[in-house]
Amino acid sequence: MIVRFLASTASFLLLAAVPVSAQESGGPQTPEISEPGFDLAADSGLDSDGDGGLTGSVSDDRDWQDIGLAITTFATDVDRPTRTSAGSSAAVGRAISQIIAGNLRNNGLFKPSGPGGLPQPTYEQITAPDYPVWSLRSTDMLVQGYVRAGPGDNITVGCYLFDVLLRQELAKAGWTVGPGDWRRAAHKCSDMVYSRLSGESPFFDSRIAYIAETGPKDRRVKRLAVMDSDGANHRYLTSGQATALTPRYSPDYSSILYLSYLNGSPSIYIYDLGTNRQRLVTRSSNPTFAPRWSPDGKWILYSMAIGGNTDIYRVPASGGQSQRLTNTPGIDIGGSFSPDGQRIVFESDRSGAQQIYVMNADGTGQRRISFFGGRAATPEWSPRGDQIAFTHMVGNFRIAVMRPGGGGLRYLTDTWQDEAPTWAPNGRIIQFFRTVRGSGKATLWQVDLTGRNERKLPTPVGASDPAWGPVRP
Repeated sequence: MIVRFLASTASFLLLAAVPVSAQESGGPQTPEISEPGFDLAADSGLDSDGDGGLTGSVSDDRDWQDIGLAITTFATDVDRPTRTSAGSSAAVGRAISQIIAGNLRNNGLFKPSGPGGLPQPTYEQITAPDYPVWSLRSTDMLVQGYVRAGPGDNITVGCYLFDVLLRQELAKAGWTVGPGDWRRAAHKCSDMVYSRLSGESPFFDSRIAYIAETGPKDRRVKRLAVMDSDGANHRYLTSGQATALTPRYSPDYSSILYLSYLNGSPSIYIYDLGTNRQRLVTRSSNPTFAPRWSPDGKWILYSMAIGGNTDIYRVPASGGQSQRLTNTPGIDIGGSFSPDGQRIVFESDRSGAQQIYVMNADGTGQRRISFFGGRAATPEWSPRGDQIAFTHMVGNFRIAVMRPGGGGLRYLTDTWQDEAPTWAPNGRIIQFFRTVRGSGKATLWQVDLTGRNERKLPTPVGASDPAWGPVRP
């Protein structure tokens, strides 16, 4: 099945509405583009797990790693200056191919070769690979593409995936982007290749919000920061004068929800990424924790302590009166909606120790689902709906997953202190933060559902509380 991919038009990513002809006769044509058709159950091989969720594949990934996947340097028709941070159109082509190779290598599923050390195709060969050459190199799948400098400082990027054995094109896509967004074309190409070969939904063209930490352990400055999924395009959003905690992207990517402590007063803000302004949702003199969006963006969950009791509340995202959802002795905290918005997973110590519970979105039907010893905290529902990630504390703090109905416990990490999991948009990879014993320094890491492929994410300073946003529109 040929997957043809198109991201929706946005001010930061301008996509060609119709195919753009190559500037030179005989050169590659910008691919014909149509809407995507990713059906999760059909494309990911997901089955019911008996708990009302879906079960994503966590089978051995070595078969994918054995695929001979080659990624060549993206060609250009004429090497022209651009206003991108990479340089000329030829330099952009080299950088894009390196980003694609890094994306596919770092997710743990593939082991691509290139672009260094591989034959570099000409501009005319982009749509007509020299299959015999690639067959001799034991290449199964080939990624090629081009970069073309266009009018108005925009660049056009074409991306192609070929099956060398069958000698046929499997997928193609094209984008016209502004000079500040050329890396997004690389991530979109990575998503196309990943989805076509794995059958899973994309995730590379996404962003991460997190808390940037600087200063000594007893006087830590915590700022709200954002970056691309590979750590590029890093930016601080707050100054650090007020402590920032637990960010979460809105479902439409327009804003970030976070908790701020200014002069000791906990406040929940929505930071508008378009205007760089923030709006107060609710403020209290009582300790407040862990604000979270509902999937439709209409509600915000949070926890608040009053008189020694901590309960979960919800408030309209536009502001207004809060509604209490839990009302039991002890501490109810956290809260993460299921993808359909019908249920909420949270942590509670009502049984005597922190454990994981679920309830309906209106607070009814509360029941415990973790019964495997130790303590369990910071639950986060997978975007697939099939699993819940959480921090399991039995001696060390470990990232673990279980089914929405309880059971099926699996550990993904095993170090001194890993906590606060957040899911990739496709539900295959989890990010978290890892704290170093003694110094308290925190760093961001990610691990896939096999538990074998761990990777540290690059950040300029210490980092905690990651929040992986959805695929960008």
